[in-house]
Amino acid sequence: MPDFNHTKEIQNILHVFRAPLGGLFRHVCDLAEGQKRAGHKVGIICGEVPGDPLAAARLQAIAAHCELGIHTIEMNRLPGISDATNMSRLMSCAHRLKADVIHGHGAKGGAYVRLLPRFVGGVRIYTPHGGSLHFDPRSWQGFAFLAAERFMRHRTDAFIFESDFGLRTFIKKVGEPATFSSVIHNGVNEAEFAPVFVDEDAADFVFVGELRDLKGVATLIDAATLAGHKMHLRIVGSGSDRAKFEAQAADVPSCVKIEFMGSMPAREAFALGRIVVVPSYHESLPYIVLEAAAAGLPVIATRVGGMAEIFGPDSISLLTPRDIGGLADRMRHALMHPSEMNALARRLHARVRSEFSSAQMVDSVGELYRRIINARCVDANTNVEEIESGGVEGVPS
Repeated sequence: MPDFNHTKEIQNILHVFRAPLGGLFRHVCDLAEGQKRAGHKVGIICGEVPGDPLAAARLQAIAAHCELGIHTIEMNRLPGISDATNMSRLMSCAHRLKADVIHGHGAKGGAYVRLLPRFVGGVRIYTPHGGSLHFDPRSWQGFAFLAAERFMRHRTDAFIFESDFGLRTFIKKVGEPATFSSVIHNGVNEAEFAPVFVDEDAADFVFVGELRDLKGVATLIDAATLAGHKMHLRIVGSGSDRAKFEAQAADVPSCVKIEFMGSMPAREAFALGRIVVVPSYHESLPYIVLEAAAAGLPVIATRVGGMAEIFGPDSISLLTPRDIGGLADRMRHALMHPSEMNALARRLHARVRSEFSSAQMVDSVGELYRRIINARCVDANTNVEEIESGGVEGVPS
């Protein structure tokens, strides 16, 4: 009888995603760095070269942890003819790198990984990061993307959700995961718990993130206008909708000062304002809130995605997305009650330190990988033993 091991060491891990931006990219970088420290060989396949200088620098820095290299396969956001060619290139790359684990992130990366033929090898792991789950199932895009998710859930070896909210949304819009699934929260590293000391000329509020509609920047600008209070707001980040937001900000009353600061590292941005505002319409489990809380800053945020899981008992303070009046009231209240906001900051800091560790995230993901690979090895061993003993129906002994 052949000698089959019931366990297999994980050597090569390949992460696949479309855009090296935002929390998804931060998540992959943290995993790659932690997995390298754990002795694995890691590679990255992404769908574009980052145009943002900060993202480009981060990708260059993470290359030191990627023994299997960083590879670019151009991926469009929406499905198209080019996907067939891209799949062929991905298949060739994954086969050549002998990946034990192929981990797809986001809608596009997850689709590419799960559509790979089985002979390529490697278990298929999928983390949505919101992705398809943000779509309204009543829209044509939502119908198409969620139908694809329903098909691909049967081609997935394991699902990792960054929040309980993500898992519940998947079940509601797609169905129960067809195989292993786990909620593993994003986390921040120990260095990020060092306090950030705000500048003497810091603004009252600072927004840090992509300048896109879904991040709620338009609502933030309208709320600053409606508050009827002298206010200074700084907006940090880059994105496709920056020009539109700048035009909107040009019409605010003279008592409101709004500055667009461009992109910079989060901790540098935090020093520019006393309170971080996260007015998003959609999120998964936003790193920016974890980072701000770790840095000891007060946070005003909307009740979206896993935000309530971060805030815990303080989730009562979360706002309804797109509620201009509610956000205006909250900002005005924050200016008038700084001690209350500082107390919130201390509670959030303690909660994030206790429950949202990057090291714990990396360990939990690694444990899930091992669980799936070992289950596969046990299944393969059992099948061989059954075949050799004549225990499988239809197979002669």
